[in-house]
Amino acid sequence: MFSMKKNMSSLCLIMITCTCHAQSLDVCQQAAEKNYPLIKQYDLINQTTQLTVDNIQKGWLPQVNVSAQATYQSAVASWPKNLQQAYQQMGLNMKGLSKDQYKISVELQQTIYDGGAISNQRRIIEQEGKVQKAQTESNLYQVRCRVNEMYFSLLLLDEQIRLNDDVRTLLESSEKKLSAMVKGGIAATSDYDNVKAERLGAEQQGVSLKQQRQMLQRLLSTFCGIEISNIHKPVPITNSTSANNRPELRLYDQQLKLTEAREKALDAQLRPKLGLFAQGYYGYPGLNMFEDMMSRKWSLNGIVGIKLSWNVGALYTRKNDKNLLSMQRNQIENAREVFLFNNKLDEMQQLENINRFQTMMNSDAEIISLRTNVRKAAESKLAHGIIDVNSLLREINNENAAKTQQTIHEIDMLKEMYNLKYTYNK
Repeated sequence: MFSMKKNMSSLCLIMITCTCHAQSLDVCQQAAEKNYPLIKQYDLINQTTQLTVDNIQKGWLPQVNVSAQATYQSAVASWPKNLQQAYQQMGLNMKGLSKDQYKISVELQQTIYDGGAISNQRRIIEQEGKVQKAQTESNLYQVRCRVNEMYFSLLLLDEQIRLNDDVRTLLESSEKKLSAMVKGGIAATSDYDNVKAERLGAEQQGVSLKQQRQMLQRLLSTFCGIEISNIHKPVPITNSTSANNRPELRLYDQQLKLTEAREKALDAQLRPKLGLFAQGYYGYPGLNMFEDMMSRKWSLNGIVGIKLSWNVGALYTRKNDKNLLSMQRNQIENAREVFLFNNKLDEMQQLENINRFQTMMNSDAEIISLRTNVRKAAESKLAHGIIDVNSLLREINNENAAKTQQTIHEIDMLKEMYNLKYTYNK
């Protein structure tokens, strides 16, 4: 319960903070993890583990068993005939035991030494809880990858909207100039219509981009559980791949510890168990058989003692049980190897992509500068009637394409950097 209150308090703090300024990638990731329904598993695991451990610990409490039985036997202990005749001559009626017998009993057992069975069982349950928590942490960690995808897609849409606004501004300027030129008789109406159609197409594309952004913004807000209006571009980071801190590795460690706990439990099965017992019952016959053979009355009876038991049958399966645990450890280690292998491939691909985008970005600024110069020259040439409007539109589109490529390269590079951070959980 305390953990749930703490999570809710943290989420409220994030929501208050996020309403004041643009949300960063880290804030979105933290909010998404706290908002994801799987977070409730932590409290459920704690509660179920504690309840199970409490039940196991009750194994040290006295075990009480109440029973009642009624039986009819085909034969019972009886006096020899010669002895019965002798008793009859003495005036004594020795009936012997009755074939119908009854018993209402209470039995109590108290464990003194269990060979470590209860403590080992408790450790297994606690370790199983740790494995479940590690699995939950691993599943929750994948939420960050989904946030990355939506966050950088939203960033790219923001940049595309900005570039679309720039193109629309250029087209509006050219449209106004051509309108004046048409009125002055130095430009054809078709040229004006061509630019206007291009401007309307840009406006149409802008509406589509804004609708896409609105949809993605709602998705990200719902996923994070906070209202996301603005986001800002994260700074480039340099990732060191010297250590891997992924939660999956902690999951494998906890699984190995679980096999160790189970192996210790196998050793406990071979140890003897010592306990006290007490049994009391009311019925017939009692413990005094001779008296019951004469009177056939119900009586109170009791037994107390100490009991030592040793189940050597555990030796039958011990070898196979140990081999099974060894195979489980090998499977866990193999899963770790597969994960690290795939993780290394992801790292190599992400590093190559980062280098590729950085290389392309080195020439993006120069390409944009050249395209801008060509576009400005085309505007001047159109004003002097040297080129037609199609040439100007082509240069405007070329300049916009160069700026778009620069934006894509930058956003993709940042995305790969933060994906690499995700790969190693830095």
